[in-house]
Amino acid sequence: MKELVEHIAKNLVDNPDEISVTDATDEEGVTVYEVSCNPDDKGKLIGKSGRTAKAIRTLVHACSARHGERATVEIV
Repeated sequence: MKELVEHIAKNLVDNPDEISVTDATDEEGVTVYEVSCNPDDKGKLIGKSGRTAKAIRTLVHACSARHGERATVEIV
């Protein structure tokens, strides 16, 4: 799942070398993938009105549900 988030993020930004994805599990058992990027590329990851970020979260949520897990994405 981490590779999926990283692949999507790297293909959206101008500086793909500066993308880093970390994963952590919170107290409710949800895996949170935190995407860090260049400040200039942050708008490209979020998109207009957050549409791109919402689409990424939807993909991750669907893929994780298929594997019986819970996951979300946060852009740092």
